[in-house]
Amino acid sequence: MGPTVKLFYEDAGIREFDAVVLSCVPEKEGHKAVLDRTAFFPEGGGQYGDIGWIDGILVADTKEKSGVIYHYLEKPLKPGTKVHGKLDWALRFERMQQHSAEHVVSGIVHRRFGYDNVGFHLGADYCTMDFNGPLSGKQLKEIEEEANRVVFAGLPVCVRYPEKEELEHMEYRSKIEIKGQVRIVEIPGVDACACCAPHVESTGQIGLIKLVDMSSYKGGERISLLSGIRALRDYQCKQEQAKRIGNMLCEKGEKLAEAVERLKQDGIRLKSEIAGLKSQILKKRAMETNVSEKTTIVFEEDLAGDEAREYMNLLLEQGAEVCAVFTGTEDTGYRYVIGSRTKDARVFHQILKENFGARGGGKPEMVQGSLTGARVKITDKLKALP
Repeated sequence: MGPTVKLFYEDAGIREFDAVVLSCVPEKEGHKAVLDRTAFFPEGGGQYGDIGWIDGILVADTKEKSGVIYHYLEKPLKPGTKVHGKLDWALRFERMQQHSAEHVVSGIVHRRFGYDNVGFHLGADYCTMDFNGPLSGKQLKEIEEEANRVVFAGLPVCVRYPEKEELEHMEYRSKIEIKGQVRIVEIPGVDACACCAPHVESTGQIGLIKLVDMSSYKGGERISLLSGIRALRDYQCKQEQAKRIGNMLCEKGEKLAEAVERLKQDGIRLKSEIAGLKSQILKKRAMETNVSEKTTIVFEEDLAGDEAREYMNLLLEQGAEVCAVFTGTEDTGYRYVIGSRTKDARVFHQILKENFGARGGGKPEMVQGSLTGARVKITDKLKALP
């Protein structure tokens, strides 16, 4: 079986085509078919394989091996028959927008800073690019602005197949060493890169390039990109979120950050006030708690954070010899803290561990842990200790 004729190299804009089925065999949960010619681009170059339909049968993925392109189908096709293929063009064009945008950005970064694109992934939501050098936030903004000037210029995206002699004197980007014929995707004055994927006809078809995130990655930078329809969807989503937040805060969009900052400061102030009130409540509870027994045991459902430990310390200050504070319920389990200024609290934890499978630990003066058990039984076991 010879190599598949790749119609997407003849014209990246082909959406439908006719072909002959050369073979179709079972493959896991479906079938894989080989056609004599196809417009379906297979997975490669950081880009997923095309999806679509062949005679109405869903093509869930497309891959290539040794020049032969395999179409992964839900149902079989009959070898020798003529079929009609149709791409999911909206998805294909969306991917072409992202990939061409990546070339624009990578070309700018390479020209301005000398960095190589050492990793590219065109995912379902974002396109990521890995560069082998550092970039600042200011530089990222400058790159984005220049990239969009390239988009607005509507430059042609050209495909070339240079001869070996020409290639030797040609400057172009490539992540790997390529044997045989090299396919160069070139945007005049911006980028030249060895690439196997289909691209838009001109940079104007990219629509918009938005660099949405940057993070350190293996000594360089990983940049996340959205372009074209994806950038539009992202803007629409964020605009809707901004409107909802604005309505909740009764504030206009341009003043949302100020409104959120005020809300944040109010939250910090209220949190401090609540903590103060809770502390006062705990002090009052501690004063009203009987600490005359050798082990003071308290069960409270509503203690959060460090409140159990704070309550324990207050009871020790009140004169408790040993104090155990439990928070939670019998159904959900208890968290506990046990402390003493005269006895080894670890002894009490060990009893809980042996009888209730308690987990935790600590020092002689204080232990912490969690367990599940009946309140009455827990109390009886602790009070039985000398």
